[in-house]
Amino acid sequence: MHPQCPIARNTAALAAALALAVPVHAAERALDKSVVVNATLDQAWQAWTTREGIVSFFAPDARVEARPGGPFEIYIDPGGAPGMKGADDMRVLAVQPKQLLSFEWNAPPHLPEARQQRTVVILRFEPVTDTSTRVRLHHVGWGDGGQWDQAYAYFDRAWGNVLANLQKRFDSGPVDWTAWLQQLEQMRAAAKPK
Repeated sequence: MHPQCPIARNTAALAAALALAVPVHAAERALDKSVVVNATLDQAWQAWTTREGIVSFFAPDARVEARPGGPFEIYIDPGGAPGMKGADDMRVLAVQPKQLLSFEWNAPPHLPEARQQRTVVILRFEPVTDTSTRVRLHHVGWGDGGQWDQAYAYFDRAWGNVLANLQKRFDSGPVDWTAWLQQLEQMRAAAKPK
């Protein structure tokens, strides 16, 4: 249509009016990470869905049952007080074997306001070759401001580290948590009143 045509002018005016009348919402804030690991689809899936797999790259201990409603508890500090071990009391939300795993997640203990809330992590698994698998991580459900922003920044770094550890696990072997656990025990001992 020619811009001078009355229909074209009215259509443009209507579009402009609708743009002002309809609220525009920003896209949901999300963290998106991806890594290709030198592992079969079965191996990559087992790394995320079993205690042994989690301990091989993510944390020194875990309680994981890959079923809807099952625990997805990742213990960064297994000797910590109940509720302060890491991802305490988290649950699996959905499972499509060797395709999708989603679970609740919380902020670290040093962000208590955000820690009381839950976010959602969605993992997708895709074979690249017979011996390599892409793992995509999508983390949503963020609030805005204060400790929410701090938790978002924290996990922007942390998930990159977790996926790098997953890659290392298949390139050079499982993580040895001995030094980490000793460091935690030393910190606890130093914090005890004398």
